[in-house]
Amino acid sequence: QVQLVESGGGLVQVGGSLRLSCTASGGTFRFYILGWFRQAPGKEHEFVAAINRSGGVTSYADSVKGRFTISRDNAKKTVYLQMNSLKPEDTAVYYCAAKYSSSSRLPQLGSEYNDWGQGTQVTVSS
Repeated sequence: QVQLVESGGGLVQVGGSLRLSCTASGGTFRFYILGWFRQAPGKEHEFVAAINRSGGVTSYADSVKGRFTISRDNAKKTVYLQMNSLKPEDTAVYYCAAKYSSSSRLPQLGSEYNDWGQGTQVTVSS
């Protein structure tokens, strides 16, 4: 089990950028697949991106592909989400999640992840 803490959210204008960070404590970070999810008011929980244990394989939702980049630094026990060209529809609470797994498959269902952070708010204003 790992404890996850997100940071980096805030208010940004349309077309702007933000970088979210999620730092882990406990557990062996390099053994975890990591994901980012988001939830907007009145909407369902949505997959955003995931990254494998080494950082060499990533997966993105179609809605963010080409604009968002997930990366990780195992030495710092941190996963990042670089968000560029932000749109109003990106407004949501963003959560990082961890799944202890040796599989090469990157889950897109939140129910497959074991540990979650508390979330950080991202608001894109027009």
